[in-house]
Amino acid sequence: MLLTGLKSLLPHALRRIIRCNRLSISNTSGMAEGYKQANVVILHKSLADDFEKFCHANEGPLPLLYRSQPGDWKCPSLSGDSDIRTDCLQYRKYEHGACTGSLKSLKEYSEQLKDMVTFYLGCSFSFEKAIQKAGIPIRNVEQKCNVSMYKTSVPCYSTSMFHCNLVVTMRPIPESKLGAAVLATSELKEAHGAPIHIGDPGLLGIQDLSKPDYGDPVHLHPGDIPVFWACGVTGVEAIINCRAPLAFTHSPGCMFITDLKNDNVRSLGGVPQVHCISQDPLHFSIVSGEAAQKIKTLETLIGIDPGERGIKHLRRQGELLRACLAMSHAGSVLITTGFPTHFTHQPPEENDGPPGALAIAAMLQALEKQVAIVTDQRAMDLNKKIIEEAVQLGILKKPIPLLSYQRESANSALMFLCENGNPGRPRFDHLVAIERAGMAADGNYYNARKVNIKHLVDPIDELFLAAQTIPGVTTTGVGDGGNELGMGKVKDAVKKHIKNGDVIACDVEADFTVVAGVSNWGGYAIACGLSVLRCCAIHERYLRRAVGFPRTPSQELWLPALPSVTKEEKLLKTLVHLGVRSGKTASLEMEVDGLPFYSTHSLMIEKLL
Repeated sequence: MLLTGLKSLLPHALRRIIRCNRLSISNTSGMAEGYKQANVVILHKSLADDFEKFCHANEGPLPLLYRSQPGDWKCPSLSGDSDIRTDCLQYRKYEHGACTGSLKSLKEYSEQLKDMVTFYLGCSFSFEKAIQKAGIPIRNVEQKCNVSMYKTSVPCYSTSMFHCNLVVTMRPIPESKLGAAVLATSELKEAHGAPIHIGDPGLLGIQDLSKPDYGDPVHLHPGDIPVFWACGVTGVEAIINCRAPLAFTHSPGCMFITDLKNDNVRSLGGVPQVHCISQDPLHFSIVSGEAAQKIKTLETLIGIDPGERGIKHLRRQGELLRACLAMSHAGSVLITTGFPTHFTHQPPEENDGPPGALAIAAMLQALEKQVAIVTDQRAMDLNKKIIEEAVQLGILKKPIPLLSYQRESANSALMFLCENGNPGRPRFDHLVAIERAGMAADGNYYNARKVNIKHLVDPIDELFLAAQTIPGVTTTGVGDGGNELGMGKVKDAVKKHIKNGDVIACDVEADFTVVAGVSNWGGYAIACGLSVLRCCAIHERYLRRAVGFPRTPSQELWLPALPSVTKEEKLLKTLVHLGVRSGKTASLEMEVDGLPFYSTHSLMIEKLL
């Protein structure tokens, strides 16, 4: 009955009860529903300016609600009758970075407090009512315990005096309610805003959810997903690392309750959406609805079938978006291309694939990711010349490392993808195959005319098969006929609807399958999709875990990386000069897959842009 009453009490009444030291409860979660609660940091005035800079540099965990004057125990913009010496359930005292006591009141330190400044920082308890209104259970309230708080391996943006890693709260959310939870909190900036991570705690460096660094362990129900928000206890970690002679904070979970309601919001650019990008480890990403719709439009544009192959039966909606999200989160990407369909010519490669691969690589370079290309040993010289020309043409900022893969033992693929073959230390986070010959069910490689070209193809498929066993490594396959690496995900449709599909269908799956009328278009669409994500404020905040300053899109960096008609025209001329032929006709003309560049491919590039 008491707890139920505390939920509906007005803040000033609740503070009065706390001030009289009449409560024996351990935290303020669920109290004064709908009103903002605040983390509290009290430090010497000589440190105050630098701590304020630290807050502004890390607004996710440390949204600054109010900074007092030295010796001022009130906060008139947050409450009318408060006294910070008495109005938290419990305080902690820190001396030279060590916690030296828990206190019910700070009145005995009134003399020292005259030279100290109080910072009131937003708290996730403030958004609990919004989550409940969205029909989402709050497990720690149900279980009558404090929220779980964890130190992470994510560094905050440092200032001269303050540095620490991010601290997060975790709330179990039913998977069906993830979108609603993100939506309910995304615009509550002063209560930490949207989550900074959804999924496996290991991706934040948290080893064991049952052992929180602060608060209580909260039990997950079947179907719950751990969702992590930035936490104001980050300020406590900053105080510890600063080693100030004397500082005070609230005791984690024992917040200062303000008179302000949670009704001021700030849009970050559209309604957020949640998408799963990995099952092992479980990982979800966030993107604005506007950005997601743009990428879905790109997917529709490239899905036309000018060659009338029947690719509409292979398309899976949303694959381009998830592929782009996975690459956006990746730090290092390996790309492969090369389809030696013209086995009677030298070189046997077709000109669909390399332009799309370079378009992806150029955007990844602009996004400051590591990127490499792996191809057939016999085609190394050709690909080296193509990369050199791409740098000369301004398509690439700098040359891309060019690799080859040969099977020498049973663990060759693991040795290639991981340091010393250790799956816990992968060299690449994501693999992309675009118009790359894929292995069929019988172990052979076929062109569209059902001719076996296995003698020209190195077993790069093994890298994609090995990637399925390495936690945290995801894959994308881009194709236009079903016999390309990664198309195993849609092999049943290939066998049913594509000419010669029963023989040529690739048997090797990728996590994401991007189907396009011409594979190069898939590469262009991925580059454009990555650019869309780069400009999405909701996604950008999620990528940086809401620490540091927003990364304003620099047009000088990413606009030149997008494909253009001029660049692709020059690249195709280079391929023709190098003897790389059109896939369908084997002609050395300005065409790809038998379709003229100037009336088909150039128009597609313009539409995508």
